[in-house]
Amino acid sequence: MDSSPPPSIRNSGRLPRPGDLRAGDDDRARVAAVLGDALADGRLDHDEHEERLQTLYRARTLGEIAALTADLLPPEAQPLRTDVRPVLAFFGSDERSGRWVVPTRFSATAVCANVTLDLREALLQSGHVTLQVTVMAATLTLIVPEGVRIEMPASAFMAGKKNQVPPSPDGPLIEITGIVTLGNIVAKSPKRPRRSWFRR
Repeated sequence: MDSSPPPSIRNSGRLPRPGDLRAGDDDRARVAAVLGDALADGRLDHDEHEERLQTLYRARTLGEIAALTADLLPPEAQPLRTDVRPVLAFFGSDERSGRWVVPTRFSATAVCANVTLDLREALLQSGHVTLQVTVMAATLTLIVPEGVRIEMPASAFMAGKKNQVPPSPDGPLIEITGIVTLGNIVAKSPKRPRRSWFRR
């Protein structure tokens, strides 16, 4: 399938909005699974299910296919999220994971809280994402797939900044700015599975 942006985006030089990004086969499979569950438990009848499937496989953008499950699951359980709001966590915990679009400029606030931003299945809106953080007496953990670069120019006051992501000079960049006070910010890649010493 052609993954190039439409002419209006190519000619304008502007970044596509999250919902205007092209959908892939994996995105369609996620939405189709939710539609199948909705048919099985009676939230959709056969005609509605068939109509939404036809729309799903005709659609080109993430926004078009995300709309097909909007009335079936709460926002945090959607198989695909393009309308991403800033993370705000106070005296608790929060986690952002799954298939979501990370905007070019994104913010996360953690005050006396633990926040995890899991980007292993996420889609970056651009090749240079700026993450503006405010971390106070809290821990913010960023999990990224291999090939992503991390830079941490954020200011730290009695705080820790730990970048455990292997260098990748040609990969997309996530630049973490803002301030960390009496807390920690950690960026890491998922652990690789251990190789067994015993082979069958």
